Amino acid sequence: MPVKTKDVMTETNSDEGPAFWCDAMLGGLARWLRAAGYDAAWVEGIDDAELVRRALASRRVLLTSDAEVARHGAVQAGLVQALLVPPGKRKFEQLKFVVEALRLSRRQPRCMACGGQLLAVPRESARPEVPARTFAWCQDYFRCQRCAKLFWRGTHWERIDSRLASL
Repeated sequence: MPVKTKDVMTETNSDEGPAFWCDAMLGGLARWLRAAGYDAAWVEGIDDAELVRRALASRRVLLTSDAEVARHGAVQAGLVQALLVPPGKRKFEQLKFVVEALRLSRRQPRCMACGGQLLAVPRESARPEVPARTFAWCQDYFRCQRCAKLFWRGTHWERIDSRLASL
């Protein structure tokens, strides 16, 4: 059951776009959405009813590949906005489907662990947590304001960035 783009963009939106709850099968999609700049929650093995309850409580858009979840009463009644992601798609294909269906634009990346916002931190304050070889070449560091994890744009980010650019 697809949501109407207008509803997603007006009702669950902050300045940063809609936030999402991904079902237990869509953990990889949650990480790709975070890389694209969206807050996407995911819990391994979450029960369908709990997933719907959390989406309702947080006013997040529910992304699911499970037709049973899409038929849940709260989804059918329009209390939870949901998008059925066709099963069988690979992680990046799932992202492409969601981006196109909801007309999402790319934003600043978020924490890959929890979806929190990343804030720049002074290079020297990051030194104790960064491998010496990385610190020698990397100038910019970011900390998640939600879980406090430290990030930098390593060589893996170039691959992620090029994939996102292909959207």
